[in-house]
Amino acid sequence: MAISGRFVALLAVAIVPTVLLGTGWAGLAWSGVVVVAAALDVLLAADLARVRVERRMPRLARRDTTADGTLVLANDGSRRLRGVVRDMWEPSAGHAPRRLRMDVPSGERRTARMRFAPFRRGRRTTAGVAVRAFGPLGLGARQRVLHAPAELVVTPPFRSRRHLPSRLARLRELDGETTLQLRGHGTEFDSLRDYVRGDDVRSVDWRATARRQDLVVRTWRPERDRRVIVVVDAGRAGAGRVDDEPRLDTFIESALLLGALAAAAGDRVDLAVLDDAVRGRVHGATRTDVVQRFGETLALAEPGLAATDWSAVPALVDSVTTSRAFVVLVSSLDSVGASADLLAVLPRLARRHAVVVTSVTDPTVELMASGAVELTDDGRGRRGGRAPFLPDRAERDVYRRAAAERTLLDADGVADVARRAGVEVVRAAPEQVPPLIADAYIRAKATGRL
Repeated sequence: MAISGRFVALLAVAIVPTVLLGTGWAGLAWSGVVVVAAALDVLLAADLARVRVERRMPRLARRDTTADGTLVLANDGSRRLRGVVRDMWEPSAGHAPRRLRMDVPSGERRTARMRFAPFRRGRRTTAGVAVRAFGPLGLGARQRVLHAPAELVVTPPFRSRRHLPSRLARLRELDGETTLQLRGHGTEFDSLRDYVRGDDVRSVDWRATARRQDLVVRTWRPERDRRVIVVVDAGRAGAGRVDDEPRLDTFIESALLLGALAAAAGDRVDLAVLDDAVRGRVHGATRTDVVQRFGETLALAEPGLAATDWSAVPALVDSVTTSRAFVVLVSSLDSVGASADLLAVLPRLARRHAVVVTSVTDPTVELMASGAVELTDDGRGRRGGRAPFLPDRAERDVYRRAAAERTLLDADGVADVARRAGVEVVRAAPEQVPPLIADAYIRAKATGRL
C-alpha cells in the first residue's frame, strides 16, 4: 500500500479543529475518517495482478546517441487503472521519462514512448516495471513490481569513424581507380597497358608485347579476400586510464576502425577479445555486418585485473587461418616486465604473418618528462605556472620528472625489442592510435606484405 500527498494534506487538516476547539477528539475523528477513506480507496483501485506489461524496443543502441522504445500497459481487470509507472532501468541506460502517469480503462491498453540515451557501454538491464494504482479518491494506492525483464546492449560510440572516408579513398587508389603501380609479393594481376617511360622493365609482358608488336606492361592490384585478425587486450593493460578514459576504449575504437576498413577492402576480418581466456569472438565479418558484430562483441568487453594469456595467440591465429594474415595485437607496450609475455610470442607470429602491435602513450607523462606539466600534491597535472616554493617541493618535482622519463625510456626499450622481432609498432596518444593502425594496414597492402 502507498499513500499520496493528498492523504497527507487531509490529515494535516485535523490540526484546525484541534486548535479551534481546544480538544483532540475532533482531530482524531477527522483522521479516522481520512484513514477509512484511504483504505476504501485502496480496495477500489485496479487489481495489479490483472495488469500486463509489454515492450517494443531495440536490442542494440550506440553510446552517446538516442534510441526509442515503447512500453505497453494492458489492463485485463474489471476496474480502471489510474497509475504511476516507473520502468526500473539502470541509471546508465539514460531512459526518460523516469515516471509516467497512465490512465488505462478496463479491458484496454495504453502505450508510452521511452527514449534511451545511454552513456555507458555494456549490457543495461531492467528487472521490471513498478506500477502504483490509485483509487478514485487518489488517497491510497496498490503498488507492485511487474515482472518484465529486458536488456539493451550499448555498443561503443565509434568516434574514429571520422577517419574512415580518407582511408577508404586511399584504398580506392590501391584498387586502381587512381593510377598506381604496385610490386611485390601478395599482389594480383589486374590488367595490361602500354609501356610508359619510367616503368619497371620487369613488369613487361613479353607475350602480349609480341602479339601487339608494342611494349605492354602488367599492372597489379592488392589481393582481396585476405585475413585480418584483431586481438583486443581486455586484461590489466586495458584497465589503465589515460585522459580519464580506460585504455580498453582506445583498443575498441582501433578494432572498429580497422574492421570497417579491412571489410571495405574485401578482406575477411576476425576479432578476439582476450584476457586470461577468450571472452569474445567474431569470425569472418563482412562489409555489411562488421561494425554491428564487432560493436556487439566489444560492448560486453570489460577490463580485468588478470594477466593476458598471450601464449594462446599463435594457436588462436592458426585456428582462423594457416595462410599469411595481417595480425594486430591491440594492447600497450609499457615495460619489459609488464610486456614480457607479449614479447615472447612476437617472433613466432612474425615468421608467418604481418604483425602490428600498439602502444598507447600518456600525453601527461610526456609533458611531465619535458617539464611542461607540474604535478600537484593530489597527483593531477597542472600546465604552466609555478607553485609557491616549499622546501621539499623541488625535490618531489625532480623525482616525478625522473619517473616520467624512466617510464618513457622503458616504453621505448620495449618497442625496440618488438621491432627487432619483426613486427611494426604503432605508438601514439589514444586519439591517434586508431588512424595509425589503419595506415599500417594500408601500407601492408601497398607493399604486398598482406
